[in-house]
Amino acid sequence: MKKTPKFIALALVASCALLFSQGQAKAEGSTFDIVKERGYINCIIGNSFVGFYTVDEKGTWSGMDIDICRSVAAAVFGDKDKVKFNSVQWAQSFTSIKSGAGDLLSKGMTWTLSRDSSQGLDFLDTYFYDGQGFIVRKDIGVKSALDLKGATVCVLTGTSSELNLTDFNRTNDLGIKPVVFDDASVRNAAFFNNNCDAMTNDRSGLAAARSTAQNPDDYVVLPETISKEALSFAVRQNDSRWANVVKWTFAALVEAEELGITSENIDEIRKTTKDPVVKRFLGLEGDLNKGLGLPADWTYQVIKQVGNYGQMYERNLGPDTALALDRKGTLNDLWKNGGLMYSKSFR
Repeated sequence: MKKTPKFIALALVASCALLFSQGQAKAEGSTFDIVKERGYINCIIGNSFVGFYTVDEKGTWSGMDIDICRSVAAAVFGDKDKVKFNSVQWAQSFTSIKSGAGDLLSKGMTWTLSRDSSQGLDFLDTYFYDGQGFIVRKDIGVKSALDLKGATVCVLTGTSSELNLTDFNRTNDLGIKPVVFDDASVRNAAFFNNNCDAMTNDRSGLAAARSTAQNPDDYVVLPETISKEALSFAVRQNDSRWANVVKWTFAALVEAEELGITSENIDEIRKTTKDPVVKRFLGLEGDLNKGLGLPADWTYQVIKQVGNYGQMYERNLGPDTALALDRKGTLNDLWKNGGLMYSKSFR
């Protein structure tokens, strides 16, 4: 083999090092910098999911996922409205983040191993603990999911719901016939038009769908929960700077509830508190904001503009909403009340 002259070899080494450093710099470029320069956040959501993301006739979005996106905008810009909501089908959810078309995915997405490790996403935290179930018309007389032998079941394709239905069907040898859809509204319409014997989804999704039926009392959600569904938000993989901003913004929502701080009392607490924990949380002392690259008052802006986790839950999912999901005694309650909502330490 002909040897490469020494000066050419050195040049190649230098060139490769330059390309590596350029590629590394590009890979390390954070969504945080892109968002700050752009002036708003691109939030990826779905089409319609009552309580989580719905749009009114004026084009205003509301729901749990919407509030999560708005809270991040409040943290970064001091303005919860500096966010654009991009509604996509399930099949586009992952590519929207990987391609850079979206900065934050928050659309009732279940955190699974394959999605976390193979889709170019990093899931950051769980904002709603759920489980998959079935809804049927009362008049068919089905009392249990185990009675669905040979039934047709409406399900959204490309979701964990479809995979869980397959597992449940195989385990119990029910001969269920899945009827798949790639649009939740079309799936719901098919079920309510009696094109399927049952519909399966997260139980929160079933409650949301039932609330939109012409006669909700004609339908019943069966008692079985066949899976664990940790609804979570995600960002582009290996972007720790942006991930830190998003996950600690959510932590602030939970921490505020733990501390008894609401959008209504935060101004008074901010003026009068002598509690070092509260002072540190609200940025009145210490410099916890610096590591995130956020203003000192970022937690104040989040809670003042969006509220704490409990407020967010109650206005979107609570007993006085269409979903009427009482949080007390569930996994979505605070840890000190027996739930799983737990903020990491602001220290």
